[in-house]
Formats: sequence, structure tokens, C-alpha cells
Amino acid sequence: DIGSPGYSATKCLVPGVQKLIDMGIADPKAVGLHGHSWSGYQTAFVITQTNIFAAAIAGAPVSNMTSAYNGIRWESGLARQFQYEKSQSRIGGSLWEKPGLYIENSPVFFADRINTPLLIMFGDKDGAVPWYQGIELYLAMRRLEKDCVFLQYREEPHHPQKYANKLDYSIKMKQYFDCLLYTSPSP
Repeated sequence: DIGSPGYSATKCLVPGVQKLIDMGIADPKAVGLHGHSWSGYQTAFVITQTNIFAAAIAGAPVSNMTSAYNGIRWESGLARQFQYEKSQSRIGGSLWEKPGLYIENSPVFFADRINTPLLIMFGDKDGAVPWYQGIELYLAMRRLEKDCVFLQYREEPHHPQKYANKLDYSIKMKQYFDCLLYTSPSP
């Protein structure tokens, strides 16, 4: 819905997960959520609205639309404003026209509501989403004494490209979910 990308994601995702639980397909105590980029944003936002997930992993999420709005997409040189106003985020206006919607759709402003353990991943050369977006959410969660892990891959773009880092991230994601969803030992 225009003006509410975070709530729209929650409204679409949670009933589907609940249906899988009701059907006996998913264990209500062991449902994990993973997303990257736009779905990384959705992951970070959805866990501010529900406790249905036992663990979540957000790769390259925008966490604060107010601070990301006036940035640049480093790989293309484009100002980021367009994607918040009319493109992917669909806020429906500029930061000055609709400041409340930018705040309402930014996970960092609701970090105090997060009870789901979260792993955040970024490459420090991300040209699409500034990696400080992950730092903002990570520091907010740490300040609030929430369970959060931050993985940062040096010299990596929006998606890790080096084989060693792809492998490392895959292993760490599996370990994170195994630990929190299946009570395997903490790595």
C-alpha cells in the first residue's frame, strides 16, 4: 500500500506463516525469517510488529528511511530520494511532505519492540544500501539490550562476491538458525 510498505509486508507475510502453523507444516516455536535488500528491510520491519518468528536474518536492510533518504546510491550515483517517494518504498511523497510516514516505516524507530533475535549482514562497499543503515539498527538493538549480531564483509558490495565470504555467510546463517530454531550449540 502507498505510504505503508512495512505494514503491507507484515499484513501479507504473517497470515501466510500463521496458516502454515495452523496446518501443522511449520513448528510455531521454530519459524525463521530471512531477507536481503528490499526483503531485508521487510524482515527488519516485520519483527518490530510480531513475535511469530524465533529468529531473523536481514541482509542489507534499510533501517532508517529518514537518514537514507538524502543519500546516494554509490554504484550508480543516483540520489536515493526517488526510491522512497515513488519507487520501491512507495511512501508517496518527499521527506518534508510526509515525515511521519518515513518514521513509521523505519525499523530503527521501533527497535524497542523487537523481541526476535536478529542477524544483520552488510558489505562495507554496498553501492545500493549504505551499510551504516545496518549499523544504526545494530546499535539501537545493542543499546536496548536486544539480541543482535552484525556481520560486515570488507570490500564486498550489496551481495558478497568473494567465494570465501559467500561460504562464510552461508555457514553463519545455517549456524544461527540451527542454534535458535533447533537448539544446536551456539557457534
